[in-house]
Amino acid sequence: MKIGVVSDTHGHIENLQRAIKALEGMGAQVICHLGDDYDDLKAVQIPKGMELIQVPGVFSTYYRDPEIPNRVVREWEGKRFLLTHTRGRHENDLPSDPDPQELASHHEVDVVLYGHSHIPDLKEEGGVLWINPGHLKDENKKGYPPTFALISLEGKDLQVKVFELYSSKELLSYP
Repeated sequence: MKIGVVSDTHGHIENLQRAIKALEGMGAQVICHLGDDYDDLKAVQIPKGMELIQVPGVFSTYYRDPEIPNRVVREWEGKRFLLTHTRGRHENDLPSDPDPQELASHHEVDVVLYGHSHIPDLKEEGGVLWINPGHLKDENKKGYPPTFALISLEGKDLQVKVFELYSSKELLSYP
């Protein structure tokens, strides 16, 4: 199974569409959008049969809507994934929102997908893999070009690659 991960599109629809097309070409069956902006997925063409899962960014009006989950846990190939915009609690969290750090420290999840910082990162901490796909804005943000991630799951094996949007150059990989 292959999972595409994007975050922090901030209205850069053309870049989001380009990332989705690249991920489709890489065999992604699922796209996870980690917020900012929640409505961006409505403006792009999604390949038929591709599943979409998204969470809102912390400053989005959707983040305060109890009908829209701010954090989502999904299981694929026996691994539990948390989708969240932030790495930890945020002042805009709803009372019912779980703390990503607590879920990770109690090993209630195996992988945390997060955004917010606009900085691509792959890091294993305490047996939990933390993945930030970066951002999809036009300009370099904090010194980083637009990026997205691809997760490949095969049985118990998990591989992650973060790619530059325009060059398709691999920036980070795990393991």
